[in-house]
Amino acid sequence: MAGARLVADDAPRGIVQVLLTGVGRVLVSLLVPVVAFIVLWAGFLFLRDTDAPKIVVVLVAIVWGVGGTALLYIVSNWLVEKLPWTLRNRVLPFVFVGPAFAILTFYLLVPAVMTVINSFRDANGANWIGLDNYVYAFTNPDMVTAIRNNVLWLVLGTVFSTGLGLVIALLADRSKLDRVVKTLIFLPMAISFVGAAIIWRFVFSYQPEGQPQIGLLNGILHMVGIAPQSWLTVEPFNTIFIIIILVWGQAGFAMVILSAALKGVPDEMLEAGRIDGASEWQIFRRIILPTIWPTVVTVATTIAILTLKIFDIVQTMTGGNFGTNVIATLQYKQMFTFFDYGRGSSLAVILLVAVTPVMWYNLRQFRSRGM
Repeated sequence: MAGARLVADDAPRGIVQVLLTGVGRVLVSLLVPVVAFIVLWAGFLFLRDTDAPKIVVVLVAIVWGVGGTALLYIVSNWLVEKLPWTLRNRVLPFVFVGPAFAILTFYLLVPAVMTVINSFRDANGANWIGLDNYVYAFTNPDMVTAIRNNVLWLVLGTVFSTGLGLVIALLADRSKLDRVVKTLIFLPMAISFVGAAIIWRFVFSYQPEGQPQIGLLNGILHMVGIAPQSWLTVEPFNTIFIIIILVWGQAGFAMVILSAALKGVPDEMLEAGRIDGASEWQIFRRIILPTIWPTVVTVATTIAILTLKIFDIVQTMTGGNFGTNVIATLQYKQMFTFFDYGRGSSLAVILLVAVTPVMWYNLRQFRSRGM
């Protein structure tokens, strides 16, 4: 009886000890990544303020960042493995997603919230002025031009990039040199928009008549006896010419994705259509296009998001001059040329609001397709 009573008294103590051990392990597993993140951040602050040579700072920062992040995950994984099985499955996602979530919160969510707050303040961010910045944004003539240009980018850039990519994918799949053709079409994707814009500045370069023409287009016009044209100063055609750069760069992206979708169209359906006497156009319109339509929509919405927030091509080509401003270039000018952070923040919020529905639709398409 005494032994049974002793076992009964020790049972609650054993349960409490197990619980305390589990809770302690959970706290340690959550605390170690936080401490490691703080140590990494302190290291980067130290490197930022040091007087060491720049190359040394860069090398140490790379080793510190990559090595510290790897060590953070290794230690976190080791601690999680020490937890009881039931707690391990619950804690593991938070431990490994936690650092990424913290970085996204610090560098994305917090700035977004601060931008919304600053959009209701004056140029210096000192006083609240309500909706004045938004009133200015929608009544300023430059903003009207920017909205018009963004619509042109959205419609022409999205339609021609997606359409040209689809046409190239269809034609390239029927060629024996499909790999070579696809490589050449996809090659502009390896170039940044700034680099692409610099290339195309040489294409559109203009010199007054009588002077040597270094621009490709004006060089061709000069050869056939036509006066050179200032391609980037006549609106709204200059915006259309700049959109060509986006189409040149994004057609390869659309081609690769749509080409993969075309390979998923069953050959039996195509053969059945040909046996029934359908033309190639009818096969494309009635069989191929409906089959790959979800992919077409996904590609189009992805490019649409890019066109809505386009900045670098316009800034490199014209700096927003000659009526080529878009919302992003106006935001840049307000914040870094006129130093009006209130108006710049309001333009950033407008751009965010314009992009969000398209992003939401795009994510919904991914989710519906199980991607």
